[in-house]
Amino acid sequence: MSQPSGPRSGRPRPGPFSAFLHSFTFAGQGVWHAVRTQRNMRVHVAAAIAAVTAGAVLGISAVQWACVTLAIGMVLVAETFNTVIEAMIDLQTQQFHPLAKIAKDGAAGAVLIASIAAAGVAIAVFLPRLLR
Repeated sequence: MSQPSGPRSGRPRPGPFSAFLHSFTFAGQGVWHAVRTQRNMRVHVAAAIAAVTAGAVLGISAVQWACVTLAIGMVLVAETFNTVIEAMIDLQTQQFHPLAKIAKDGAAGAVLIASIAAAGVAIAVFLPRLLR
């Protein structure tokens, strides 16, 4: 466990810019946790890599890149929030509760909606180029 920082810890508190940069470390740890522990996150990352590769090979336009990038981001954010919601519920209780089921199912449903929307973007961007 790390030592606390601040006026009572004996260690100087980091400056605001240092603290800002350090916050990226925590964010990266959150992303890495989701990738490392969540099978579906790894599936989404693989799909994102495939989409980026397809975009590069097919030479999609800047607007199409923007659409693909937003779709990828939307799915990864939804999956990360799903992971957070599940962890928060599991922290609260390991027993079945109907509200916990609603929260977990709703978070998973949000990922499903985001994934379907991303598939729609992929069809709109990639299919016409593949059919030529």
